Amino acid sequence: MNTIEMYEHMGISPEVLAFGGKILDGLADRFAEIDATAEVNQLKVLAAMQKNRVAAECFTGSTGYGYDDIGRDTLEKVYADAFGGEDCLVRPQITCGTHALALALMSNLRPGDELYSPVGKPYDTLDEVIGIRPQKGSLAEYGVTYAQTDLLPGSKFDYEDIKKKMNERTALVEIQRSRGYAGRKTFTIDELADLISFIRSVKPDVKIMVDNCYGEFIEDREPLAVGADIIVGSLIKNPGGGLAPIGGYICGNHDMVENAAYRLTAPGLGREVGASLDVMRTLYQGFFLAPTVTAAAEKTAVFAAACFERLGYHVSPSSTEKRGDIIESVDLNSKEGLLAFCEGIQAAAPVDSFVTPEPWDMPGYDDQVIMAAGAFVQGSSIELSADGPLRPPYRVFFQGGLTWPHGKFGILMAMQKMYEANLYDKGLLC
Repeated sequence: MNTIEMYEHMGISPEVLAFGGKILDGLADRFAEIDATAEVNQLKVLAAMQKNRVAAECFTGSTGYGYDDIGRDTLEKVYADAFGGEDCLVRPQITCGTHALALALMSNLRPGDELYSPVGKPYDTLDEVIGIRPQKGSLAEYGVTYAQTDLLPGSKFDYEDIKKKMNERTALVEIQRSRGYAGRKTFTIDELADLISFIRSVKPDVKIMVDNCYGEFIEDREPLAVGADIIVGSLIKNPGGGLAPIGGYICGNHDMVENAAYRLTAPGLGREVGASLDVMRTLYQGFFLAPTVTAAAEKTAVFAAACFERLGYHVSPSSTEKRGDIIESVDLNSKEGLLAFCEGIQAAAPVDSFVTPEPWDMPGYDDQVIMAAGAFVQGSSIELSADGPLRPPYRVFFQGGLTWPHGKFGILMAMQKMYEANLYDKGLLC
């Protein structure tokens, strides 16, 4: 079979396929920019691996206490150099992005301190970490207060309110780079630079942490390059390259990373313990592949934005807008649209393609959430996935795509399912 026949064999109608082809014709320049950024980041990762003399013995895991684990310790140096940090903690014992964020916050805040967000409320799963929603073990239970400044229209920073809200107890500023389930935009490195510079002008010694989830390798700089003290992320997102089976990282200021290491294990033990078992090869190889895998996910997002713009939906970011992460959102305007989109993403998956996703009461969220993810690694959002809360405007958030051909197929299948359900004007495909 040729390519067209294969798409039709896989369930994509000629109308949807032709529409996708027309959209792609206009994206050549944008894709070239993405490839150029991936090339710079690939060289950056390669240089870090060569500088730190990564060798075959680094792939041999450790057990028990994990003392003198050369692979673990070298990988942390590789991450630090690639991301521009003094130090880095990269551990399979960090279970997810929320865990990494909680670890960074709880290790660097003390009773009486105030945590402050200048970009509105953080991602839903941090509500219980902070204590916005009461929960055992929250920062609020330990006497850490919380304040925030909401964004102005257009996702602009409210500098006047930021200056007003920051005070003598403001100990750590947490900036979420990506949007989470909010309607606001994701911030670019240049925008983060402006915000961080202003915060420093108000309180020079405050700790600044950036939630970097979904943003790694999208640009040729990371937030540490523009003044952040630490950045935090998950290995089953961008930096794991689709191979990391678990883990998270905290990178940047040495003292803050060290604090996190003691919180992860125990005072007096810190980073010296923590067996890597048999995951080191996948962590190294995943990080090596991460720049090009992230580029594939970004191409998928740009393609989807261009397709759904043409179909009359509100998308964010637009297909021409400079991006800060791999996430794309589409306001599908109905429960049926959200369900059909996610059904299409699931049907395009290499794993569990035969499953129909259903909304459920997901821990950490107020509304029911539907999630489509046929992934090799459970919950991996560098693999093609889509999810969204069942509330107006029925906004779907999708991300990932280990390869561009698979990402393209996933978006075509999402359009196909909506086409079959008569959820948009089919005349727009012409």
